[in-house]
Amino acid sequence: MSEPGSELIYHLTTRQAWTAALEAGAYHADSLAEQGFIHCSRADQVQRVANELYRDMADLVLLEIDSARLQEEVRWEPGADHPEEMFPHLYGALDPKAIIRILPLSLNAEGAFSIPLP
Repeated sequence: MSEPGSELIYHLTTRQAWTAALEAGAYHADSLAEQGFIHCSRADQVQRVANELYRDMADLVLLEIDSARLQEEVRWEPGADHPEEMFPHLYGALDPKAIIRILPLSLNAEGAFSIPLP
């Protein structure tokens, strides 16, 4: 899957943070204030990212984002932990209108995520 041509990108967050974003009208991840962008992934990166960074966390949701609906810029940049790999970074707040699906995530018996993406 090629990164710049992809239209669907993904972001992991807690159900509580997403609910607050809906009430506020926009989603602002902590990384937006701290780093200037919201970390996202391609479909083939999501499961690894979830298990590397969020393992054993409950109540996560996966936001499926149509990047064509975004008002803010998406830049494809090297990942901090995987500099050899390009990740989509959203440089601004996430508009809920860009969300196609919200997928609840659950942990398997080993405490890892199995992501329901093709």
